[in-house]
Amino acid sequence: MLRVLAVDDEKPLLEELLYLLRSDPRVRSAEGASDATGALRRVTRALESGPDGPDGIDVVFLDIHMAGLTGLDIARLLAGFARPPLIVFVTAHEGFAVQAFDLKAVDYVLKPVRPERLAEAVRRACAQLGRAEEAPAGRPAPSVAPRPAPEAVVADRGPEQIAVELGGVTRFVAIADIAYVEAQGDYARLHTDEGSHLVRIPLSTLEERWAARGFVRIHRRHLVSLARIDELRLDSGTTTVRVGAAELQVSRRHSRELRDLLMRHATG
Repeated sequence: MLRVLAVDDEKPLLEELLYLLRSDPRVRSAEGASDATGALRRVTRALESGPDGPDGIDVVFLDIHMAGLTGLDIARLLAGFARPPLIVFVTAHEGFAVQAFDLKAVDYVLKPVRPERLAEAVRRACAQLGRAEEAPAGRPAPSVAPRPAPEAVVADRGPEQIAVELGGVTRFVAIADIAYVEAQGDYARLHTDEGSHLVRIPLSTLEERWAARGFVRIHRRHLVSLARIDELRLDSGTTTVRVGAAELQVSRRHSRELRDLLMRHATG
């Protein structure tokens, strides 16, 4: 069975990758690291422990684009060791495949990660390590049925709700309950009074779809429901809004427009 380390600086994607890896009966343990420093620290401990030691790691599932060192940089560093762990790249970018396989990567998995595709990467790693048949008796083979990525958006459910996925369960969130939306790469995080939900849809798309519902762009990272703004504050040339417990910065280019919209909204 495999001992694996998953490395991704986007926490929701790291959590989903770990969920899928831990669901595979061929994986004994799966740890996560959210940056290159943490990954190198953990791999160094594994190399010091040795491949059969208690801290050993067999495979690193590695994102490419991260702050600081990239996944390719990490793979090059590991290639200098006598017995490094295997590398599987997990990335949203197709253009690095040649470099990845030059570094003797076992596999190159594209995001969004499909469970059956990740299962194939695990199979290849097992085969290269000579562990293809290692799985505890009584545990089922890994499922290859497609499973959505973390809280991936399905669709608007009519004009008033949006459907999100979490762990294979579909929930319907009322758009009226969403206070603001935060951009996270190609994803958007919907913030409500009860918590938050990540959807695989760009902030710009939600801005266009929800303009008629009173959502306005206040920053490249934030889309806010006008009705949920409790306070607008101007301090030393910086404009912020308070939405519940959150205080969000308003960019200069959006400040005047937002003040005008709030005045019109307040007067009906």
